[in-house]
Amino acid sequence: MNYVITGSLGNISMPLTKELIKNGHHVLVITSAEERKAAIESLGATAAVGSVSDINFLTSTFSNADAVYTMVPPFFGASDWKAYIASIGENYAKAIEASGVKKVVNLSSMGAHMPNGCGPVSGLYYVEKALNGLKDVDVLHLRPGYFYKNFMGNIGMVKNMNILGSNYGGSTDMIMADTSDIADFAADALQNLTFAGKSVKYVVSDQRKASEVATLLGSAVGKPELPWIEFKDDDSYGAMIQMGLPEEIAKNYVEMGTAMRSGAMSEEYLHAPQVNGKRGIDDFAQAFAGAYSSS
Repeated sequence: MNYVITGSLGNISMPLTKELIKNGHHVLVITSAEERKAAIESLGATAAVGSVSDINFLTSTFSNADAVYTMVPPFFGASDWKAYIASIGENYAKAIEASGVKKVVNLSSMGAHMPNGCGPVSGLYYVEKALNGLKDVDVLHLRPGYFYKNFMGNIGMVKNMNILGSNYGGSTDMIMADTSDIADFAADALQNLTFAGKSVKYVVSDQRKASEVATLLGSAVGKPELPWIEFKDDDSYGAMIQMGLPEEIAKNYVEMGTAMRSGAMSEEYLHAPQVNGKRGIDDFAQAFAGAYSSS
C-alpha cells in the first residue's frame, strides 16, 4: 500500500511511519524542513519537502496514495491561530479532492466538537468540517485526549516552584493520551481501511483527576506531596507571556484551559467514556522522571 504521512518526524508521525514501513508499505512523509530529509529516508520512507500551505504541492504529493494521514503542524507565528488551523484543513480537503484520495485518517482532538471556546482545538472543528464536506471520501477523525508529553513543559515548574498546575483545578478530569497509542490507532486504521463514511474515534490512554496526576508525577521525581494549583486565567496568561509565548498562542491556551475547567471540552466524550490505549500515565511518569533528572 502507498501512504502519505503529514507531520514530518513528529511524536505521532514518526512511530506511525516506522510501523507502516515495518509492515512492508511504501510511505511518503511530508516535511517543511530540508534538513529532515535524510532522517526520513533513513527510516526507509520517501521525503517530500514542501509546505502544507501549498495546495499544488499537497495535490501532487497525495496523488497515487491509497490513504493519507493528515495533521496540522504547530505554527506559533500565526496572527489568528484558529484561522490558520482551519485554513490548513481547507488545503487538505482541496488537495484530497483534486488528487482522488478516498481514505483519510485525520488527527483531531478531544473538544473538536466545539466551534468556539476551546482555543486551538476549535480550529480543529473546522478541519473536521472541511474534511467531512468531501464527497465519496471516507474520513476517520482521531480525537485523543491531553498528550502526556505536554507535562514535559512543566518540569521547570515542578523543579523550581514545587507545584504543578494550570487554570483549571485539581478535581478536573484529565483525559489523556500517549502519542504512541495514537500512532498505533492510526496505523491500524490505515492498514485495515475498514472505516467508512465520516467517523470519530476517541483515543484515551488514562483518565485521572489533575491532583492525582500531580501526585503521580511528583512521586516519580521524589516529591510525593506535589500539589496541583489552580491559577487564575490572567495569571496563567501572564506566566505564558513571561515564558516567551506570543500573545495569540497564550490567549488560546488559556481559552482551552477554561474549556477543560468547565468540562465543555470533554462533554461529548464523557457520554461514553472508554480508556482504550495501552500506556497508562504510570508508564509516562518514568519518562517524566528521566527528563526531570537530566534537565
